[in-house]
Amino acid sequence: MPHNAVTLAYFESRKTEIEERKTAKRNDAQGLKEKLEALTVEIVMSSGPTGKLYGAVTNQTVAEELAKLGFDIERKRIEIPGLTIKHTGKYTANIHLYESSSADVPVVVLSQEEAAAKKARAAEEARAVQRQAQEKPAEPEAAEKPEEPAVPQAE
Repeated sequence: MPHNAVTLAYFESRKTEIEERKTAKRNDAQGLKEKLEALTVEIVMSSGPTGKLYGAVTNQTVAEELAKLGFDIERKRIEIPGLTIKHTGKYTANIHLYESSSADVPVVVLSQEEAAAKKARAAEEARAVQRQAQEKPAEPEAAEKPEEPAVPQAE
């Protein structure tokens, strides 16, 4: 494009439109950042007895888990420390959102055995809560009917 008054006027007229789009993208990125940082991504992989994974967790793996949770994030925006994760444990993935905005998402890598044990504990806790809920309604009924004191009868 030639540098003249017409093209300068055209770019000036589009400048506000471009700034509005950038502001909207910044706001969307901030909202997404808050949602992502409140989230913990759990990845279950097969591993050996020492916690070493058979395979590795990559940015593609994290992107797939985020997609299961409803987030559409490209794998190239996800940065994992050391490029891959090869042991079970807790890690932090950095996700580049827009311009200089990024979110640090906790990633927990569990072995299949740990995941099964965690699921069993959660099921046991749910059963305990359910048992407590079933026992509580019986107690208030007993409390509603206090024993009546013996009233002496006049003869």
